[in-house]
Amino acid sequence: MARLTIALAQINTVVGDLEGNSQRILAEARRAQQAQADAVVFPEMTLTGYPVEDLALRSSFAAASQTELERLAVRLSEAGQGELPVVVGFLEPGTGRPRNALAVLWQGVVRLVSAKHHLPNYGVFDEHRYFVPGDVFPVVTIGGVDVAFAICEDLWQDGGPVAAVRQAGAGLLVVLNGSPYERDKDDVRLELCRRRAREAGAALAYVNLVGGQDELVFDGDSLVVDATGEVMARAAQFTEELLVCDLELPSAATASPPPQREIAADGITIQRDALSATVRTGAESPAGAARHAARLTDPAEIYAALVAGTRDYVRKNGFPSVLLGLSGGIDSALTATIAADALGSEAVHAVLMPSRYSSGHSVSDAEDLVKRQGIHGRTVPVAGLVQAYEGELDLDGLAAENLQARVRGVVVMSLSNQEGHLVLAPGNKSELATGYSTLYGDSVGGYAPIKDIWKTQVWELARWRNAEAERHGETPPIPENSIVKEPSAELRPDQRDTDSLPDYAVLDALLDDYVGTDLGRGELVAAGHDAQLVDRVIRMVDRAEYKRRQYPPGPKVSRRNFGRDRRLPITNRWSFGVGLPPLCRRGPCIPEYSGMHGHTSLRWGEGSRTDDQVLFCAHDRKILHILRGLCNRCL
Repeated sequence: MARLTIALAQINTVVGDLEGNSQRILAEARRAQQAQADAVVFPEMTLTGYPVEDLALRSSFAAASQTELERLAVRLSEAGQGELPVVVGFLEPGTGRPRNALAVLWQGVVRLVSAKHHLPNYGVFDEHRYFVPGDVFPVVTIGGVDVAFAICEDLWQDGGPVAAVRQAGAGLLVVLNGSPYERDKDDVRLELCRRRAREAGAALAYVNLVGGQDELVFDGDSLVVDATGEVMARAAQFTEELLVCDLELPSAATASPPPQREIAADGITIQRDALSATVRTGAESPAGAARHAARLTDPAEIYAALVAGTRDYVRKNGFPSVLLGLSGGIDSALTATIAADALGSEAVHAVLMPSRYSSGHSVSDAEDLVKRQGIHGRTVPVAGLVQAYEGELDLDGLAAENLQARVRGVVVMSLSNQEGHLVLAPGNKSELATGYSTLYGDSVGGYAPIKDIWKTQVWELARWRNAEAERHGETPPIPENSIVKEPSAELRPDQRDTDSLPDYAVLDALLDDYVGTDLGRGELVAAGHDAQLVDRVIRMVDRAEYKRRQYPPGPKVSRRNFGRDRRLPITNRWSFGVGLPPLCRRGPCIPEYSGMHGHTSLRWGEGSRTDDQVLFCAHDRKILHILRGLCNRCL
């Protein structure tokens, strides 16, 4: 047996910042050397950042990645880390498409290159579009131990490189990852690593990226398990860390094998090389006890993802500060709190925009939040601005209500334009799903921190954040009244969300089944959802697709978000609710239905059954359809 100290560098990279990412690699390699590590490993595509998307198709970018990799190898040697094997992910140029590859840097040169074998093409991944797969499985002798390397999806799929570990006789499998966060995924990854380690008969080290990249958030959570699946070390979530772990592993079969190739059972080429055959034995680790970071609770984990995504989107895109409309309601209150935690209160600007329908408590609750958190606050009354528009436009009903939201949108975007703030949109996933927002009104902005959070989760996170503050002896950041009061858009007198939407607990459960798993109408009813509500919600969700396409990006935290995960055509006549009322020939049309955003004339057709409802076209004032049960859409 031999002892090997492995360092996993869980770092936050920036896509396209080759020089900056190289500097980060150099700094962590220096720390790994100081910890007396035998090798240091960085995540998937560390050098380029991940995911690079269509940058991968630019030959100049791939060439620059290769040049920077070779330069990095030299710089490591010049900095005194030449004898430390450094493993990094990068974009390898090809004659056609490039490859998602890893490189072993040692003694000032690129010693070995291997590419990802399995290319994911589901969910947020489009790697078949960008890369060609690799066919080489590297096994490198380091410190007298045979160490195998693979990249992310190669761990998740049966067969391929991971299946060759046992044949190769490797004592350690190291996997470079760019695995985005989603709720409960950390537990799934841990069980996967345990299973693969037992299958391979080898210890397994898993290193993952951390930080935000547009809609994706990487949670780190790097870990090491032994050949039985027991956790030997685990890094923190959502923070940069160098995880150092000392392992007792089987010695390499041959003390110093020359570079050689052999074909594994499934046709993959096992490429062997030797960097250091010196075997270290003994029970003491130069790195000390391995770290086992405490795990976050579910709400803490989700909240940390929202903060990390917001922080990195703002900072990596060069915005000095953020601005949002603060209504006194729970959505904008939570959005402001996330922003303050991400950027510091001094970088958060809130504008209160009361109208003639704003309640007194809305203004006082917003002012209370500004005081509690120490963010910048100002008041811009919009009643006069709305009145000026109304003097020039003949509007009533929903158009008049939405005018207020659009005037507020003009205010925040004008202040953004004038002062350089990034505007944050405060909409939640329930609103985004049902189209319960106003285009160019409350939907304006450059980033949407809670767009992947159901309304019920908004309340849960707000209560959790306040409880955390109290636990630390701090003032709760969110006024209690913002949490407990009934939600309202306040666009007409005494308006409530429940005038137009079901109770959020009922609505969110249905939306999660429809949006998250694509259950059809029959399956949703069979799952226990009310048939009339299913019809109504399906229509609302399907007809709001064009709105979602225009909504700002925001951090993905669910299994299936709107955007990278769920991609449906806007122009689309197929629905899981087959048989729903047809659209107006002049569309888009809002069928009139009592209580739905001010539509007031639900009428019963002559001779209709008492459980049938007649929907009238708002354009032509004609019957659209007679349907058993309730079905409608609201734009």
